[in-house]
Amino acid sequence: MTDDFSKRTLAHSTAAVLPWNRKIYRDRHGRGLRQAMFGIRMPRYRTKAGMFDGMVVAQMKRLNAAWPQLLANVECAVEDVPPSDPVAWEAKRAFLSQSFPANHGIPARIVLYRRPIEQRALGRDDLQLIIRDELVSCLADLTGRRPEDIDPDWGL
Repeated sequence: MTDDFSKRTLAHSTAAVLPWNRKIYRDRHGRGLRQAMFGIRMPRYRTKAGMFDGMVVAQMKRLNAAWPQLLANVECAVEDVPPSDPVAWEAKRAFLSQSFPANHGIPARIVLYRRPIEQRALGRDDLQLIIRDELVSCLADLTGRRPEDIDPDWGL
């Protein structure tokens, strides 16, 4: 009886609980906890949507460095595809991107449609150029400037 009591007090007195005394100490098949197969920063871990978002952010940072006053009140969003039935205030059908002017306290918005842009692009470099051109053309629509004034390389 004293041996059982001493074993219990010894087990409870240590800070670490033995794995077999825990309720669950391994996953279902006993192979350890799951973790990411690739590192988070590895190219294989990122999805196409994540890479597209990264390209949009990089282009917005580049434009913001050149024209901070133009992008001060502009929001940018990415959607997969354009809506199938346009809303009443949309003047034209959007294919690759769309811009919405500011009104009633809502800032101006630029929406890029990921899937149509990816389908048009021939490769990663071409995808970056299309994103750049769409952002510049939408920004030109919102501000009333020519796209060449915002980015001299527009359309090349």
